[in-house]
Amino acid sequence: MPRLAFRLYAATFFTYLLLPLGILAAATFNASSFPTISPWLGTTTKWLEALFTDAEMGRALLSSLMIAAGVIAISLPVGTAAALVLTSLNGRARSFLYALMVSPLLTPGVVIGISTLLFWRRIGVGGGLALSILAQSSFIISFVMLMVAARLQRFDRTMEDAALGLGASRLLVFRRILLPYLRPSLWAAAGIAFLQSFENYNTTLFVRGVETPLTIFVASKVRAGLTPAVNALGLVMMVLAVAGAVAVEIARRRRSAAKAQA
Repeated sequence: MPRLAFRLYAATFFTYLLLPLGILAAATFNASSFPTISPWLGTTTKWLEALFTDAEMGRALLSSLMIAAGVIAISLPVGTAAALVLTSLNGRARSFLYALMVSPLLTPGVVIGISTLLFWRRIGVGGGLALSILAQSSFIISFVMLMVAARLQRFDRTMEDAALGLGASRLLVFRRILLPYLRPSLWAAAGIAFLQSFENYNTTLFVRGVETPLTIFVASKVRAGLTPAVNALGLVMMVLAVAGAVAVEIARRRRSAAKAQA
């Protein structure tokens, strides 16, 4: 009986989770000019074609990718440095730094966007890609710090002490011991930073200037009236996400197999 109840719960959970995605994918191939699966007016690929030939959407996607790349370039080193400092402190200093670094996660994105815009406008910097990168980095750094710090909690400090005792410099210890150990968390943090930046709306809305990232573009399409091309965009993003997850899992299994053979 418990096993049957668990299976029913799992089936209900995954149906609730995946059914909207399935409807979205199906609506992409409906010939209807409205994003729906009922009534079904025939199968077509014109909405996928419209997606890939939409120059405005292409520019919006490029803007989002450029912002995400800039956010990763800032968040990874700063977040890693903050994690290194955090794990080296004790007592009140550690608690203070932790609270300071985590506070942006508790701040509404609207507040971050408005405050960033007002601050930089005072020194003559207007909205745009650069300001979007700075605004998003101000809270995405916290995600990186938390992920790297969690990895550092399990680091064996005796390895670092042994290397220093044998005459290695701090830089060499970081490059040859600490950085390889942190590599999995850095890759994961980069992925989280990319996703957080790519899907951000509230903060970006206030600091984008004349730029139109993808989230802003899609929101404007929703206000103007949805077309199945937006469904096509969602389908493409789902396929890319699944392909990325499969690629990561295959790479992980290959590394595990290589370690087992070694």
